[in-house]
Amino acid sequence: MVDMDTIVSLCKRRGFIFQNSEIYGGIGSTWDYGPLGVEMKNNVKAAWWKAVVRNREDMVGLDAAILMHPRVWEASGHVQGFSDPLVDCKECKQRFRADQVFEVYAVSPDGKEEYFGGALAQDQGDALNQVRSKTPGKVKELEKKGFTWAVRQPMTDGYVAPKKCPLCGGELTESRQFNLMFKTFMGPVEEEAAVTYLRPETAQGIFANFKNVQMSSRKKVPFGIAQIGKSFRNEITPGNFTFRTREFEQMEIEFFVKPGTDEEWHKRWMDDRWNWYLNLGMTPERLRWREHGKDELAFYSKATSDIEYLFPFGWSELEGIANRTDYDLKRHMEYSGKDLSYFDETDNESFVPYVIEPSGGVDRATLAFLIDAYNEEEVRGEKRVVLKLNKDLAPIKAAVFPLKRNEPRIVEIAKNLAADLRQTFSAQYDDTGSIGKLYRRQDEIGTLWGITVDFQSLEDQTVTLRDRDTMEQIRVPIDGVKKMLVEKMGSC
Repeated sequence: MVDMDTIVSLCKRRGFIFQNSEIYGGIGSTWDYGPLGVEMKNNVKAAWWKAVVRNREDMVGLDAAILMHPRVWEASGHVQGFSDPLVDCKECKQRFRADQVFEVYAVSPDGKEEYFGGALAQDQGDALNQVRSKTPGKVKELEKKGFTWAVRQPMTDGYVAPKKCPLCGGELTESRQFNLMFKTFMGPVEEEAAVTYLRPETAQGIFANFKNVQMSSRKKVPFGIAQIGKSFRNEITPGNFTFRTREFEQMEIEFFVKPGTDEEWHKRWMDDRWNWYLNLGMTPERLRWREHGKDELAFYSKATSDIEYLFPFGWSELEGIANRTDYDLKRHMEYSGKDLSYFDETDNESFVPYVIEPSGGVDRATLAFLIDAYNEEEVRGEKRVVLKLNKDLAPIKAAVFPLKRNEPRIVEIAKNLAADLRQTFSAQYDDTGSIGKLYRRQDEIGTLWGITVDFQSLEDQTVTLRDRDTMEQIRVPIDGVKKMLVEKMGSC
C-alpha cells in the first residue's frame, strides 16, 4: 500500500490539497482543497447526495446553519459531556488524548516488566507495532532471550493517566477533561449571555428541524433527512493529514422510524452504506465492519457499527451507523418545551420516532478514495503513477492535447473540442509538454480519457482517444467524441 508521505506529496504537487496558511508557516491540522481537490471533493458529495437523497423516495435534504441557539448544545449533552481526557508532557510540552496513549513493556522469562516505549495509537496492536519498529535490533535481541511484550492503556488499566510521554519519555501531567467545542460570542459584546458555539456535528440541526421538515414535505415515518456541512471540534491530537482535523465536513443522515422497526432499519442502512463504497470502486479487502462493544457505545446508542478502511496508518473509521433510539428528539422536547412526536394516521397513535444515523466524513472519504485509487505500474521500463478513480469521482473526465502547440490549425481544433466537452463534463486543454508527459500527468490525477489532436485530424477530422486504465488508443471522429464519452461515463 502507498504510504502517507507519497499521498501528501502528490496532493500538493498536483493541486489536490495544500497546507492552510502555508506562507505563514501553516496552522495546525487545517487544509485547503486545491483546483483538483475541490472538484473531487464535490464529486464525492454529489455521489453521496445522489445515492441517499435523489434516488430515494423516503429522503429529503436540509442545510442548517452552523451557529445555533446555545440551548441546543445543552439539550444534546455537548456542553456537559463533549470532552476528552487531556494530558500534557512537562518536558516537550506536547498535549495528547490520554486514552490514546499506550505503554509497551518488555516482559522477561521470569515475569518482570520493564518499560520499553510509548505510542499514540488507536489500539494495542498498533501501539506494539509502532514501538517495535523503532528499535528492531533490540527487539530481536530481547525476543531471542525469551522476552515477550505487554501493552498497557493506562487510562483503562488501573490508574488515571499514563506516566510517560510517548514522544520524549518525559513525565506527564494528571489527566483533565477538555471540552471539544469551539466557543464564540454572538453580537458586539463578549459576555456570558452572548456565548454560542461552532457546531461539533450537523445532526442537531436536523433534530431541531424535524417538525418543520416533516410537515412541509408531508413525509410519513419512516423517512430521513440528509445534510452535508462543516463541523468543528477542537481536537487534542488531530493528525494523519486530512483524516482528523479541527474543521471538517460531514455527510449525515437522520432516519426516523417507528420504535420496534429500528433494528431492521439499522441493518438496511448498514447494507446500503457498505455498498455505496463498493459501487464507487473501493477495494473490498480494505473495508471491514467493527461493531462497538457495550463499554464503548455512546450512552444514547442502542447499537453502533463502523465501516473501517485500511489506511496506511492502520484500520480507522470511515463512517458510523448508529441506532440513536428516541434520545435526541426527547431531549429537545424537554429543553424546548415543543412537541416533537409523530402521529401515525394508519395506526391512530402518536410516538417519538427512533433514529438511525449513518454519519460519515467528506474529508475522510475523499482521502480513502485517493489512497485506494493510487497505483504504480511499470510501463516500458518506467514507473507510471495512475489514480484509478471511479468515473463519478475523477476530478477531470477528459483532457485534450494538441500534438504541436505552434500549429494554429491543430490548436484551434483542440481548444474548440475541449470547450465543447466542458459543456457536458469537466475537461481540460493542455499544451504544456510532450504528449507522453501530458498522458503521465493526467494519469497521475485520474483523468479518464486523453484526446490528442494531430496532423491526421486535419485530414480526416478524427482524434486519438486514450483510455487511462488500459492505455488503449483508438481513432474517433471529432464530432462523435462527446457522444462516445457520455455513453462510456454516463452523465457524471
